[in-house]
Amino acid sequence: MPESTQVVLTEVEAGQDLPDLSYDVSASTIVLGALASRDWRPMHHDHDFAVNRNGVQDIFLNTPNQAAWFERYLTDWTGPRGRLGRIKFRMKTSVFPGDTMVFRGRVEDVSTDDTGCGWVNVQVDLKVGDRVVTTCEARIAVPAATEDNPWDRRGESWRP
Repeated sequence: MPESTQVVLTEVEAGQDLPDLSYDVSASTIVLGALASRDWRPMHHDHDFAVNRNGVQDIFLNTPNQAAWFERYLTDWTGPRGRLGRIKFRMKTSVFPGDTMVFRGRVEDVSTDDTGCGWVNVQVDLKVGDRVVTTCEARIAVPAATEDNPWDRRGESWRP
């Protein structure tokens, strides 16, 4: 993804594809994500527990770690003034060490609310190989014009 770019609402349209983000998952990716979110459940760091007690192939990415990856994907695209309003995702299967995660997004809708805040609704699929492992819907505020900054919106001006 481009470095330090800033998406402005006038540059976005429904049907637009976001650039893909590909990342090779290691055991460290999974363990560090679990530790960062204070998720001490052993299926996220103990291979023996995951395989023999949970019956899965290995340790796997936890929910907060996936949420962080979706947020990274979206804000990498929008630039530093993109502000996540809402995110909803559904995990269908797990992400394991050795998998390559590929995030693919598409703009579903572009709008401006009555306070002048620019909104982009995005559908994102997290794929491993040809499998969609998680689907995500997000609503993200982007500057309506170059001088706008959604992070400056407070109170009644912020309606995610």
